[in-house]
Amino acid sequence: MLEAADLECARGGRILFRGLSFALKQGELLRIAGDNGRGKTSLLRILCGLLAPSGGEVRWKGSPTRSLGEDYAQQLVYLGHAPAVKDELTPAENLSIACRLAGNPCSQSEVSAALRCLAVPEAALVKTLSQGQRRRAALARLVVSQAIPLWLLDEPLAALDAPAARLIEGLVEQHIARGGAVVYTTHQDSRLAARTIQLDGAADA
Repeated sequence: MLEAADLECARGGRILFRGLSFALKQGELLRIAGDNGRGKTSLLRILCGLLAPSGGEVRWKGSPTRSLGEDYAQQLVYLGHAPAVKDELTPAENLSIACRLAGNPCSQSEVSAALRCLAVPEAALVKTLSQGQRRRAALARLVVSQAIPLWLLDEPLAALDAPAARLIEGLVEQHIARGGAVVYTTHQDSRLAARTIQLDGAADA
């Protein structure tokens, strides 16, 4: 499904990683681990096409992602470590716009159900929400993205309390069980069983 072939990433004149290769199949979960500054976020941005690698390439179903353009973008959900929500909009407006821009428009009832699932106030302005609520507002996109095969999640458990973290872990597990694939980073303790790649060491198969 997803393949990284001999990837290299250089930032600010420094090599973060090189010669990184792995394959991710349907129904697989991959955790990217490593100390701060080792390139975890950069790797996810390379995988989703927001950052060009210094070397190597990313392939989706055997084809280089750079040649697939929007066709590849519509096959994935990327959630960065900072909540990508606009302060002057409501959670419902943020989620609706994000889905529409991603080519996966959702009905108002789907948006409302997703926000209820994560206990996010639907109509309050995002700027009035707590950090945890803001994070859950961004993560609500996962609830309406069950049909999208690839999830790339940067620190999805950050700023969440234990019940919310368990809920997100449950969404990930359900996605894997449906045959989806997930790549994620986290510094939190997690019950998710995943193959791990250490960017500052060897891959653990």
